[in-house]
Amino acid sequence: MSMVVRFNPASLTTEKYDDAIRRHEEAGIELPPDGLDYHVCFGSDGDLRVSEIWESREQFEAYGARLMPILADAGIEFSAEPEIFEVHNIIKS
Repeated sequence: MSMVVRFNPASLTTEKYDDAIRRHEEAGIELPPDGLDYHVCFGSDGDLRVSEIWESREQFEAYGARLMPILADAGIEFSAEPEIFEVHNIIKS
């Protein structure tokens, strides 16, 4: 079942976000990872947030194991666990 994951990192800047994307490429991690349908980074610099839609919790968790060390190296911290919701419906264009 698809799921929405919402992240609210502490004081996320565009510089840290862009650094994390660059570190993915350096680590050879293909973007988007298997199972990720949508990734959206939004908000103002210093208060960015991320929402994602995943095909399954298993795919999200598998990617998370690779993601967390990259985020830590980029100085991205979380004050809480992400919010996770099951998807009721998706309409694509």
